[in-house]
Amino acid sequence: MNELAHETSPYLLQHAQNPVHWKAWNPASLELAKSQNKLIIISVGYAACHWCHVMEHETFEDEEAAVVMNEHFVCIKVDREERPDVDAVYMKAVQLMTRHGGWPMNVIALPDGRPVWGGTYFRKHEWMESLQSLQDLYESDKEKMEDYAQKLHEGIVASNLLPPASTDEIAYKIILENLVAKWSKSFDPDFGGYARAPKFMLPNNWEFLLAYGHKFQNAEILDHVFLTLDKMAMGGIFDTVGGGFSRYSVDMKWHVPHFEKMLYDNAQLISLYSKAYQLTSEPLYLEIVQKTIAFAQRELLGEKGNFYASLDADSINPQGKLEEGAFYVWTKKELSNLLGKDFGLFSQVFNITDFGHWEHGNYVLIRTEPYEAIAAKSNLRLPELLLKINQWETTLFNARKNRPVPRLDNKSITSWNALMITGLCDAYKATSTESWLDLAKQTALFINTFCRDANGLLSHTSSENGNQKPGFLEDYAFCCQAFISLYEISFDEKWLLEARQLLDHCLDAFFDTEHGFFKFNDTSGENLIADHFEMEDNVIPASNSVLAKMLHVLGRYFDNPAYLKLSDQMISSVVPVADYASAFSNWLSVALLKELEPLEVIVCGKNAREFLKPVFAEYLPDVLIAATENPSELPLFRNRFVSGKTVAYICRGKTCSLPVENPQEILNLLLQTD
Repeated sequence: MNELAHETSPYLLQHAQNPVHWKAWNPASLELAKSQNKLIIISVGYAACHWCHVMEHETFEDEEAAVVMNEHFVCIKVDREERPDVDAVYMKAVQLMTRHGGWPMNVIALPDGRPVWGGTYFRKHEWMESLQSLQDLYESDKEKMEDYAQKLHEGIVASNLLPPASTDEIAYKIILENLVAKWSKSFDPDFGGYARAPKFMLPNNWEFLLAYGHKFQNAEILDHVFLTLDKMAMGGIFDTVGGGFSRYSVDMKWHVPHFEKMLYDNAQLISLYSKAYQLTSEPLYLEIVQKTIAFAQRELLGEKGNFYASLDADSINPQGKLEEGAFYVWTKKELSNLLGKDFGLFSQVFNITDFGHWEHGNYVLIRTEPYEAIAAKSNLRLPELLLKINQWETTLFNARKNRPVPRLDNKSITSWNALMITGLCDAYKATSTESWLDLAKQTALFINTFCRDANGLLSHTSSENGNQKPGFLEDYAFCCQAFISLYEISFDEKWLLEARQLLDHCLDAFFDTEHGFFKFNDTSGENLIADHFEMEDNVIPASNSVLAKMLHVLGRYFDNPAYLKLSDQMISSVVPVADYASAFSNWLSVALLKELEPLEVIVCGKNAREFLKPVFAEYLPDVLIAATENPSELPLFRNRFVSGKTVAYICRGKTCSLPVENPQEILNLLLQTD
């Protein structure tokens, strides 16, 4: 047993029995490396990571490898989900050294923490040989290693060079048109997404393109967004039996997933499919929202309204060994035994064919045709087929209950829970499902009760034993966004006021006045080898892009010119120099808002909720909603509350309509103006 036995992270605890003398990332571990003048092994992963488990089994559980590691190195294990700041800084180093990154990530650093070598997954003998070579070099030519570390460190710092705000008038519409035109050349016309593998879902990409295509009536872009959503929904990456999406697909057709299920993916995809359903009323999109929320409630929801981080890619197979995807895949024999005479039709629906075969006789369920087409070919009425599919999925779901379940990472990450709140709010807007609004409130209450310290500051993680890690910029940014979403549908102004408090804290504790952006770490917190400014949108939008949007939104709610000015400065720094649109899609969403001078719907009176239900059901990405059932001090409600009446105003900029007292008229005005 090593020092990780005292940690709470499931990932770190998985390594507690390794013969490696692992330590956690903390000041004492870093100081030990300096006092003993030893190189540091910084090994980063997360609980649901398949290849992290492989390297642990092959190397970190091996006595021979452990001897080499323990003799010459201070060995530090890092859960990237607990310490995204550490992960981000050393990932930059690995990408500079190797031009790619991923997990597990393994870095060798000098005693002061500056990296000198690194990569991702290594086989045992390659790892041991590399460690021995590095130790030999450190003993024989430390100066050479120091020189390389200095150059690499300069590269890491330089990667944070941020563009200054533009003073020119910016034609955002033209910039967006050019970026989207270039972007579309990378689209996969057959299976949606991008023409490459592996395929990540990148929900914020499709949220922007959905809004862009809708606003500019670009049928080609909208068609590709819908193709992508259809293929992801029908692909093996979506667990049609139990609900929920896996992290990514290893192939071009969204068929074989990397089987871990992450809260952050599913939260964002709930938002995306809810918005697509608002626009299209497509039953498939509603099915995805319903199944994904059901999955999250069943398998990730804790007793306090918190959502846990992830489910592992690996589970115990029939031979008693951990195997990737073992919980989710099927053999023909299993399916035939379970489904009996329906097996033939099931095979047609879910491609139990060469197309649907993965490996070793295992099948991952994938659809290639709409239900309507299959029903027609099978001489069935659509309701008959849908009833059969529901029965099949129930049968498989119950059969799967007898399998060992994937391991659960039971830490609660504040930023990811905030994303789930936003997803539930978007789902409520699209469907008026009250239980989803209740769940969003419950999760927000969890954050405010269990994810704050004695000073009211956010924590990043909360574990079952109450252990907390200090909050990062992403926690504040996504909670700010979530609380605004909750205000929009609950009309409870406490959420809006809390969002403003979070934003103001970001300005006090994270904002870098020299660069005009927010640091990822609190400026009074732990100093790493380099500052990290999270700028590029990835599987989760960048914290700075989220705050640029929140500054814009709260600037309008509170009539705060300083918020609006800073948002403009951030956007004008980034968007004109963005080249790879996929990595800046959330920034582009904010630019789209600026370009469109978005609408405001202001509703005052006791029937505000009924007035807004038809508005919520529509896809209106550029509409800001402010509603109150009682007199309010918010600037948007000033001089607008009429006792005994419910009235609405449609505003663009400083120009507003006459008061409207008919809910349908609100929607008509919005759709005409839109």
